[in-house]
Amino acid sequence: MTGWRRVAGGTGCSADGHVPALRLSALRAGARHRAILVAGLCVAGVVGLAFTALLLGATSLPATRVVATLFGGGDPGEQLIVLGLRAPRIAAALLAGVGFAMAGATFQSLLHNPLASPDILGISGGASLGALVCLLVLGATGPLVALGAFAGAMGVAFVIWAVAWNRGLHGIRFVLVGVGVAYLCGALVGWLIASANVRVALSAFQWTVGSVADVRGDSLGLLTVGTAVCAGWVLVRSRMLRPLVLGDDRARSLGVRVNAARGELLGAAVLLVALATSVTGPISFIALCAPAIARRLVGHGSAAVGTAGVIGAALTLAADVAGQFAIPGLVAPVGIVTGILGAPYVLWLLARTDRRGPQ
Repeated sequence: MTGWRRVAGGTGCSADGHVPALRLSALRAGARHRAILVAGLCVAGVVGLAFTALLLGATSLPATRVVATLFGGGDPGEQLIVLGLRAPRIAAALLAGVGFAMAGATFQSLLHNPLASPDILGISGGASLGALVCLLVLGATGPLVALGAFAGAMGVAFVIWAVAWNRGLHGIRFVLVGVGVAYLCGALVGWLIASANVRVALSAFQWTVGSVADVRGDSLGLLTVGTAVCAGWVLVRSRMLRPLVLGDDRARSLGVRVNAARGELLGAAVLLVALATSVTGPISFIALCAPAIARRLVGHGSAAVGTAGVIGAALTLAADVAGQFAIPGLVAPVGIVTGILGAPYVLWLLARTDRRGPQ
């Protein structure tokens, strides 16, 4: 009874050590319940936002007709509008948002840096560069452009990995090398577009800002299957994030093979970015903002990765809807909207980090 009285008194300790274990179990259960609640609310928000997006467009449809069309009814015109035009765009936005956000959460947790995201580290820039090389230099179109984007992202990731490796992968070194590579990719992308004629350069616009307007068919199928596989793998293996966040020495003392675990998770995150960018182009700031929101809601670890994915899906779809309908007569790709909204967040984050030190 002494141990329990000490807990009631606020020490949290007992003579035999069992009470702290019980309290730790209760804390973990509370964290799980909080994560489930937050994820449920986020999913409900995504569903509501997606349904709203199905209603909006040049041809407005009542909710009853949209529901009927989703369940196999509706006339051919309604099926074309809902299932052929709007639903694929919504699905592409949601899947891309999940991929970018989960990749960003993984990068930031492993590298211990809230600014470590694929677009800042150059992974997204590498994908854009690969796509533009295929489009502007090789004259390729269709799936070959997506393949070039995928190869560009993976190639840049390999270069960053090789340069940053020094008897192990260190977060700050990886980030600094990635920022330098990002500037190089940006310069090469600008040079390719400036060297191309106007007509061809316009067709390359997607690979510089990001768009989900024309993602359907095989591209959407590839994005769906690839995101499901890679995101599922990241979620399964993300249990290694919590010990890694504690630092390499502590993670090793808990039996984690640090370099192998970090390499596995970073590789899966790069695959997510490469896949999403190869289909939609680089959608900026989702990988940076969504994980930060998730960490504030549920803390670190695997729960934050999954929650970041749902939040990223919501942010991407909301940005796409805003780009289409926020200003009458003006349609902006989703990447433009996320860039406008994400830039102030980066400035705030930099100011906050400068005042308080790295978070």
